[in-house]
Amino acid sequence: MNIFEHHLSEIKKLIISEKTTLKLTNVDNLKSISLEVPPEQYNFDLSCNIAMVLGKKNNIDPKILASKLKDIFLNKINNFSEIDIAGPGFLNIKLSKSSLINNINSILKNKSYGSYKSNETYNIEFVSANPTGPMHVGHCRGAVYGDVLANLLIFNGNKVTKEYYINDYGSQIKNFVESVYLRILEIKYKKEFPKNENLYPGLYIKDIAEKIVKSNKGMNFKDFEKNFKFLKRESLNASMELIKNDLKLLGIKHDNFFSETDIVNKDLVNKTIKILKEQSVVEEGYLQPPKGESKENWKKIKRLIFKSSLFGDDTDRALQKNDGSWTYFANDVAYHMDKVNRNYNNLVNILGADHTGYIKRITAAVSALSGNKIKLNCKVCQLVKLYKNGEPFKMSKRAGDFISAQDLLNEVEKDQIRFMMLNRSNDVELDFDFNKVKEKTKDNPVFYVQYAYARINSLLRTLNLSLFNKIDLKENSINFNDMENKIIRKVFEWPKIVEAASRKFDLHKIPFYLYELSTLFHAYWSKGNEDKNYRFIEKNQIKRKEILLIINLVALVIQNGMGILGVSLPKKM
Repeated sequence: MNIFEHHLSEIKKLIISEKTTLKLTNVDNLKSISLEVPPEQYNFDLSCNIAMVLGKKNNIDPKILASKLKDIFLNKINNFSEIDIAGPGFLNIKLSKSSLINNINSILKNKSYGSYKSNETYNIEFVSANPTGPMHVGHCRGAVYGDVLANLLIFNGNKVTKEYYINDYGSQIKNFVESVYLRILEIKYKKEFPKNENLYPGLYIKDIAEKIVKSNKGMNFKDFEKNFKFLKRESLNASMELIKNDLKLLGIKHDNFFSETDIVNKDLVNKTIKILKEQSVVEEGYLQPPKGESKENWKKIKRLIFKSSLFGDDTDRALQKNDGSWTYFANDVAYHMDKVNRNYNNLVNILGADHTGYIKRITAAVSALSGNKIKLNCKVCQLVKLYKNGEPFKMSKRAGDFISAQDLLNEVEKDQIRFMMLNRSNDVELDFDFNKVKEKTKDNPVFYVQYAYARINSLLRTLNLSLFNKIDLKENSINFNDMENKIIRKVFEWPKIVEAASRKFDLHKIPFYLYELSTLFHAYWSKGNEDKNYRFIEKNQIKRKEILLIINLVALVIQNGMGILGVSLPKKM
């Protein structure tokens, strides 16, 4: 149950019915009214801005209106027991004890508490690393983000396909296959691997070559062109095996792998271009010179152009290169045509930091292909900087010129990676410190959340109890102390966090919230060391029924939150 949503609806209905009494001539802006958690210094459950919103529209002093609203709310809404007017007219509201108990009962009966109910279909394309070697650290952030986004959307009742686009066509693939081939020559015929900037230098290329040689002992590899198709297939299979293994170690499994080569083999580009021509959004023409280049130096070449400026892009985009072959963008448009034809309500692309400039053109393409019916949401994951012992972490020779996902997994565990990759907003750079994520202190968020759950289970083992056993709640026998009230208010906030994270894909809100909730719980636990009135256990028995309520509420939210993040919850630490 989202108590904010419930009570906001209640307030809005009351305003409509009481607008004459309140002398309100304009109640058109009720959407601007919000219910939030009040600052901690105010000992209240809810805070509402209604007096300022309606006061401004109706030329009424917000404090005078707040006073009238206070009387009406207390008289008409049984769940409100106390209201205080703060600042310029905020209404700080305290819920009645019966309302608190009803809300807690509702939460404990709902194992998917916090779920922001929806029923749509999503295709989330993420990672899509070039299959020219293992994943690097930058891919890890996008991989975790995409997987957790899928978990969140599924938690909310949506159907999600997690997709990987294999860029297995083009010059970089030829360079990759040639690199493997030259390593094969090195292994079989002792030919020195050449120094060439177009080749892939990592030792993993040698591993792939050795694997191919071992599986094909009698094969003559001397003719590159003759063996190219075979080498391409075997090299890509080996490379994708590396990538899939890295993903598995991160707890990630895709539902679908889509090959760029299939786009070429099925002639999807021509089919897509034909559709766009029929819509008069693709035509032959000339591109304007890029910014900074003079018209005199710009070679005008007639080619097929997609009029992406009609769909919000800064300029139109070429679908053909100077030699008439298709651009990478043309293949990508065809790929998105295939996704559109699969009838998803929503398409999501998780992109690397170097793809920011690509968003407008591919968003424009999806708008054109779907007749503006399907939304493409592109989220960019910025760079990750690794640190160890206060120094930048160095790349391994095995990867070549990048830090591999395996390097990261050799240093820290999957849980630490998944949690910390989301601990900052995806659109800002992330500093990942190996030493900090291994600390067993409050400064390590993933440890602190896991430790809260382990402490709860330790307490239940001591009492020989299980989580979510039925707790008898009677209004007259329940009295929450100050620490318990803080935790209850934080638990009530969970559905708002899920909703906020779901609407804008702001996934960092979830680990932030879980850390804050866990911090409150640890403070509640530690209070018993200072004051015997706050102790959980006395004479080997739970001291107060309220304590059982709190630990069940906290455990339920942590379970749901960490389940979305794909992070484990050990019962002992």
